[in-house]
Amino acid sequence: MANADADYPSNSGLFVLLAGAERRLTLTWGPPMRTKPARLRERVRLQPGRRVARCFAILGFALAMAIFAGANPATLRAQLRSTPLPASAPKLSDHEIEALPSMTAQQQAQLLMERAINHYQGAIELIDKSVPSWYGQIEVDKGPLASLLNTAINANDLRVREASLEITLAGYNLPKNPSSVDRLLVRLESEPEHRAWLLWILGVLGNRGVETSRLELTFLDRIHDPDQTTRNYAAIGLGLLATDSAIARLIGMFREDPSPVVRETAACSIAQSGMFTEAQRMRAVPDLLKMMDDATLDPATRSWVFQALRDITGAGIGSDPAAWRGWWSQHSRA
Repeated sequence: MANADADYPSNSGLFVLLAGAERRLTLTWGPPMRTKPARLRERVRLQPGRRVARCFAILGFALAMAIFAGANPATLRAQLRSTPLPASAPKLSDHEIEALPSMTAQQQAQLLMERAINHYQGAIELIDKSVPSWYGQIEVDKGPLASLLNTAINANDLRVREASLEITLAGYNLPKNPSSVDRLLVRLESEPEHRAWLLWILGVLGNRGVETSRLELTFLDRIHDPDQTTRNYAAIGLGLLATDSAIARLIGMFREDPSPVVRETAACSIAQSGMFTEAQRMRAVPDLLKMMDDATLDPATRSWVFQALRDITGAGIGSDPAAWRGWWSQHSRA
């Protein structure tokens, strides 16, 4: 359970989207099952007449299955489909809703986050209603909920991403008020070893409408910091704030930062991660088109330009600048 001072995540090495969901799966193998050779030989030894009858039976069964498969291929093999195939109605059942009051806060958060990721009607509304009671009552940096939050922050629905941020603040017991920002900014100056996490969680608070303008200045003050990690998390923070003015700053970091790590993070914040809307990301396209022809870019950064364009637009165009300019001339909005 998080305390009122917002405990740091136990796994401090993972901060890019959400702290703490890294774990290993170990399989333990037992000795193979053995059958005594003599007993096995006794079982498979058949008299000649029975052997022929068995062969005919097997061939007949195989022929029948082949005919059945030709008539009903979908019943014998699973097919991945290009369009969604609903398994059931995407709605929280009455049973689940009735059971929520009897669950712990952790169980409630896990269930509703999973349902929100899968677009169940009512899940996000219930998160919004319940999250105030979860403050200080849930753990978000380990266990199943941590994994769900990492999935949610990458969802293609911004409402799901927003729900994950609300649950994150509840887990770290950080109320959405200026006092939380004040305390974290003090730590930002006095605890350089926790700077990455602090910049990240400040971005979460800023996205939820707490001191957003003030925090944007905090990140901008650090985009030229000598420390690469600080610059990297300043880029992540700007992506979380998702203000209109942050796009231009991230384009500058993408083009000019000396670290390829920071350049790639800035590109990701522009193109897909963070909290920008699709419309905001589309406004970055003209600057990305200009970067295509920048001869000073190294090959990796230039490849990220084209990847960012594909992620933003969904267009299946490769690395041909002329093709991209032609596409944009037909799709740009007045």
